[in-house]
Amino acid sequence: MAIDRWTRREWLRSSPAALLAAGLWPGAIRAGEPGGSDFSFLVVNDLHSLDDKCHPWFDKVVEKMKGHAEKPEFLMICGDLSEGGTADQLDAVKRIFGGSKIPYHVVPGNHDYLKAGERTHYDDLFPKQLNYRFDLHGWQFISLDSTEGTKYQNTVIGADTLKWIDGQLPKLDQKKPLVLFTHFPLGDAVKMRPKNADDVLKRFADHNLRAAFGGHYHAFTEKKSGAAILTTNRCCAFSVGNHDGTKEKGYFLVKVADGALKREFQRMN
Repeated sequence: MAIDRWTRREWLRSSPAALLAAGLWPGAIRAGEPGGSDFSFLVVNDLHSLDDKCHPWFDKVVEKMKGHAEKPEFLMICGDLSEGGTADQLDAVKRIFGGSKIPYHVVPGNHDYLKAGERTHYDDLFPKQLNYRFDLHGWQFISLDSTEGTKYQNTVIGADTLKWIDGQLPKLDQKKPLVLFTHFPLGDAVKMRPKNADDVLKRFADHNLRAAFGGHYHAFTEKKSGAAILTTNRCCAFSVGNHDGTKEKGYFLVKVADGALKREFQRMN
């Protein structure tokens, strides 16, 4: 039976086995109930704000984001907001993307440090934006600090982040769909993947992980971990290019419908 023909009463009477056989987990059903219908959100990575020359580019990005007919419910910026972690570079991102009127969240990247171990301006401008979670329409979203200071390769996701995850796992609904946001990629064999990325993914083995979005490696990659799709994207920077030599820059528009994610690349050039 198609999901749009299931009544609430039929859903409630169905056994878990029947729901799984139909491809419908409880989180997806809750997401489709009245008041928790289909929705969309945006994911952008690696802005590398450098100087005033970047601002017109960011203005164009924001205008495109504001123009989506789907009216995205939030924007996630997956690290490297800035090029060098300075107050001016980070403040420009906060001011310009904050002006979109789309609620936004961020996670830090290695370029958001002034120097190894010092992230003063990021922490001041984006307080409590390291490891955190929020729920929306029956979906669970988790943002993770995957950085090791200014290091860009051969990194390890820190003990503080792993400890935070361990503290959150009992509070999560194992059946509700879950999405992760990081800066460093989690997908197997993706360049510059942290050495202990598997330690993060294993922690969610008993949860309904559907997707993970990251950046750092400026290129489109897509890997699988169980049922989850793990991606990186091209950068959306004016000041730097893509690592794989491609010219396209942009962000993802992610549409959630019937308990599934559909990812669409929005090209800016």
